[in-house]
Amino acid sequence: MLLDPGMDLTLRPMRYPDFYERYRAAIRNTWTVEEVDLHSDLADLAKMTPQERHLINRLVAFFATGDSIVANNLVLNLYQHVNAPEARLYLSRQLFEEAVHVQFYLTLLDTYLPDPDERVKAFAAIEHIPSIRDKAEFCFKWIDSVNGLERLETAAERRQFLLNLICFAACIEGLFFYGAFAYVYWFRSRGLLGGLATGTNWVFRDESMHMEFAFSVVDTVRAEEPSLFDDELGKQVTGMLEEAVAAELAFAEDLCGDGMPGMGVDQMRQYLEYVADQRLVRLGLPRRYGSANPFAFMELQDVQELANFFERRVSAYQVAVEGNVTFDETF
Repeated sequence: MLLDPGMDLTLRPMRYPDFYERYRAAIRNTWTVEEVDLHSDLADLAKMTPQERHLINRLVAFFATGDSIVANNLVLNLYQHVNAPEARLYLSRQLFEEAVHVQFYLTLLDTYLPDPDERVKAFAAIEHIPSIRDKAEFCFKWIDSVNGLERLETAAERRQFLLNLICFAACIEGLFFYGAFAYVYWFRSRGLLGGLATGTNWVFRDESMHMEFAFSVVDTVRAEEPSLFDDELGKQVTGMLEEAVAAELAFAEDLCGDGMPGMGVDQMRQYLEYVADQRLVRLGLPRRYGSANPFAFMELQDVQELANFFERRVSAYQVAVEGNVTFDETF
């Protein structure tokens, strides 16, 4: 089974061809930071209000470390325990994508914050910005929860690992990042920061695929070991998402202050509750909040979005992957 201890190295016959297809799809979605032109954003930054500049500075400070935390958990925890070579292929690809995201945010900070001291502060945000520190501590708590688990021998250990996996898929990539993307697309809806929106489109697409891969792992484990998914696990997942919503809402209060036209704490609360419900439904759990999406600009956002009015080029492109694979072949 997928969470059995050990290291399966056999790609033929392929046990989980869906994971391999996800790997191939990720390869087709390759992009590079050099394709993103951020310099046109500088004129937009120059005409922003102090409150808008505060929002942007806080946002890029979160971006500076967010993907690095995800990458660390992937290497330290996920790769070790998801025991299928085709799944590990995808996780290897995901690690590359996280590195590209880190490079993108490094370039973003170098472009947006010309003052070296300001850049240093942004990279140290988890040490001195409470709203970002709280989100980081939420992440570290779930990373630490599986430290020392070298083998998933018992049902309790497997549930412990599943909670880590679900946390990073539903709460961090699926809520923290989605909240951050909403601010970017709010600016884009006003014709601002087109370069940031272009890069974010590709990051958004990657993160959506990461999240869906993790949920497909959860689906597979549920099919193989349904006894792991009891009422207690459901309560823990719901509580975890409630905690994530609270942390992200505190971040929104920091970013939005008294609010700006089309973006305020109340609207962000409703959006976060809506997203949290979407994650719970995907996991087969009841909705917690019943909120609707207040952001029309997010209803229009899609992970395969074509060029829009504010962009310089098409954002949804794929590179070719050559060759055919038949899944019933043996060595």
